[in-house]
Amino acid sequence: MIQSIANYIDHTALKADTTKEQILTLCDEAKQYKFASVCINPTWVKVAAEQLKDVEEVKVCTVIGFPLGANTPEVKAFETSNAIANGATEVDMVINIAALKDLDYEFVERDIRAVIDAAKGKALTKVIIETSLLTDEEKVRACEIAVKAGADFVKTSTGFSTGGATVEDITLMRKTVGPTIGVKASGGVRDLEGAKAMIEAGATRIGASAGVSIVNGETATTDY
Repeated sequence: MIQSIANYIDHTALKADTTKEQILTLCDEAKQYKFASVCINPTWVKVAAEQLKDVEEVKVCTVIGFPLGANTPEVKAFETSNAIANGATEVDMVINIAALKDLDYEFVERDIRAVIDAAKGKALTKVIIETSLLTDEEKVRACEIAVKAGADFVKTSTGFSTGGATVEDITLMRKTVGPTIGVKASGGVRDLEGAKAMIEAGATRIGASAGVSIVNGETATTDY
């Protein structure tokens, strides 16, 4: 069970004060526990890619338009291309939340497609909808647009807003996207029981800085 849980986890370090030493430790832990990926800010992609170059099962994941999602689609596309050039094999992009609130669904789709087009054939794409800022109707619409745009995953949260993943949101997102699109629970998953609950609700990936605590059956005091 511990190993199978580890395979779900994007081992995460996204705080502004994360140091190179901490990134190296994150990569070492990912190798040891065989986490699905390390999820890091773009500035650390080259470092992580070098550390994990001989570890095929651990991917290098980074974030795009993070954490606000308020960059233009063109900037997000460049950021994606740059991250992939530096060694990223998965990208987690934040939607333009204001555009969704304004019912500008065409812009939201264009924003997502900019990243997906830049990553096509090179990196898996996850779309962060920031559930804590959305109504259930908005969550459903965001997931529908992400699927229409060609996303590989939808993801609950950045971990830097007003809340993280909930079982209810994972259930709603899984129901909306169907069985073939990935669903990532991120923010607030701190222990094994919480991780299991997300998986049972339909999550196929878990974003957490508490990965080591989770697989060891401990409870972390913080997540992202």
